[in-house]
Amino acid sequence: MRIAVIARIFGILLTVFSLTLLPPIGVSLWYDDGTHSAFSAAFVITLVTGLFMWLPVHDLRQDLRTRDGFVVTSLFWLVLGSFGSLPLIISPQPDLSITDSIFESISGLTTTGATVITGLDSLPPAILYYRQQLQWFGGIGVIVIALAILPMLGIGGMQLYKAETPGPVKDTKLTPRIAETARALFVIYIILTVLCGVGYWWAGMTVFDAVGHAFSTVANGGFSTHDASMGFYANNHAIMTICIVFMFTAAINFGLHFFAFRNRTLSHYWKDSEFRFWVTLTIVAAVLISLYLWSQGIFGAGSSFLHGVFQVVSIGTTAGFASENFSAWPAFLPYVLLMLGILGACAGSTCGGIKAVRGMLIMKSGMRELNRLVHANAVVPIKVNGKIVPERVTDAVWGFFAVYILSFFVLTIIVMATGENFVTSFSTVASCLSNIGPALGDAAAHYGSVNEFAKWFLILAMLMGRLEIFTLLVLLTPAFWRH
Repeated sequence: MRIAVIARIFGILLTVFSLTLLPPIGVSLWYDDGTHSAFSAAFVITLVTGLFMWLPVHDLRQDLRTRDGFVVTSLFWLVLGSFGSLPLIISPQPDLSITDSIFESISGLTTTGATVITGLDSLPPAILYYRQQLQWFGGIGVIVIALAILPMLGIGGMQLYKAETPGPVKDTKLTPRIAETARALFVIYIILTVLCGVGYWWAGMTVFDAVGHAFSTVANGGFSTHDASMGFYANNHAIMTICIVFMFTAAINFGLHFFAFRNRTLSHYWKDSEFRFWVTLTIVAAVLISLYLWSQGIFGAGSSFLHGVFQVVSIGTTAGFASENFSAWPAFLPYVLLMLGILGACAGSTCGGIKAVRGMLIMKSGMRELNRLVHANAVVPIKVNGKIVPERVTDAVWGFFAVYILSFFVLTIIVMATGENFVTSFSTVASCLSNIGPALGDAAAHYGSVNEFAKWFLILAMLMGRLEIFTLLVLLTPAFWRH
């Protein structure tokens, strides 16, 4: 591991990140909300720190190796999330503690969407805008790392996409092709954001809300400028439909979007095994939940369909918007939604969770074992997109799943030990580890009532979930630090 190379990377990251504090300053001055001084101070601190790290090593011309890639990827959200909390710490509104500020910032950057803030409707516009912007930048970071870096690192089965990502990478170093990949993905990301924002504005949102919600929708983050989340617009079916469409689109592997963008075709989407698996699961869940809401008289037929489809897509894509207080729905429905969120959507998208491709491989592996019980000598290969999946990838997926479940149980017990009840502990850990956002129990409305000690473990859960767990845990192994 080369400290100078890593310092140069983070110097550049912090210097660039400091520039993202300029738009909120503009918003503050436009609305004259009095928060521009907090953002200005955060801008200076972040810029000076970035330049301090970058200038001594700016002439260094070395590629990142795999070992360095693990460190950079692991520290990416932690460092930016910590500096991103500065405006929230400095600003007198919303008057957050250091713990709550870091929690909110990392929740935004990891696109988790869990919030500790109440009274959103009365917050300064610049703070509201900044929260949405955090999610938008976090979303593109998720995509680039998921499609360009994790396959090279071989994280928990993501090497399955190594040959299929839009910018192929080598096994030993992060190459300039990643920069090309990032640029292409960024263009697609911006196009989706613009289309989403224009759609919201056309459907009736103010320009401010349209921009803010476009940021968090395409990032599948779930932050809103209203306490009622998308429920604020529940009577506007056009806005709800636009939200569903863009949450769904952003939850598809951006490698498929890149292929469609480059080759001007849509036929390849349905040929993708993971896409078919996830879409089928989403449709079945949406139909069943909608029918149950209607049959139990919770809503009328139309509202049951609207809220059923919206919440299945919202939680299933780990966006976490709420059209209704789904935690108050009949007992098993909130847990069904939570399970969908834990699985998540497609790899290489802005969603969190285990990812549909891993769920699909686990299911196929289980079916293969059932066949082997009947036909002991049968050779039953597992295929994805018509290609046989190497045993190494299947083993990595099972290993990831085992570590994910173990981490989930350990963190749940720790949060319970801090004094939270079982439902709150179980749901907050599940939500943060899968980057979903909404939870049940005492955190159903917001995380403000969760004790501060538990929040630090939930921050860890958010980072572990966004880093695909192995990326962070590998740093704790002695073998990683041996030369």
